[in-house]
Amino acid sequence: MKQPKLSKLELQIMEVLWTRGPCAIREIQEAFPKKNRPAYTTIQTTVYRLEGKKALHRARKISHAHIFEALISRGAAQSRLIDELLALFGDRLQPVMSHLIESRKLTLEDVREAEKAILNLQEAEGKEEEL
Repeated sequence: MKQPKLSKLELQIMEVLWTRGPCAIREIQEAFPKKNRPAYTTIQTTVYRLEGKKALHRARKISHAHIFEALISRGAAQSRLIDELLALFGDRLQPVMSHLIESRKLTLEDVREAEKAILNLQEAEGKEEEL
């Protein structure tokens, strides 16, 4: 299933659900910092848009409040964002890596973890070929 494209506010709402679990609209709104907190109706409209995108759903109703929970995972949303970023660079990773290195955001530990992931992927592919 293709992951929906999410706006900044939609991602912030999803982050509340990923962190706190199922929430009512009021709980989602109150999770935002008081300074520059979106209006209740803004959160409500955005939650309903996310429901239309099938990113979340109404899990249950308590009194008059609908409780919403995420349908897509944080990892799936992050993958979509990374794919969109790479598409901006013609699917070339080198400019992104250069920036991460130059800005000192890529650590030696990150490189080691990437190496482990590549080795694990190669091992898994090797086992599939044997079958």
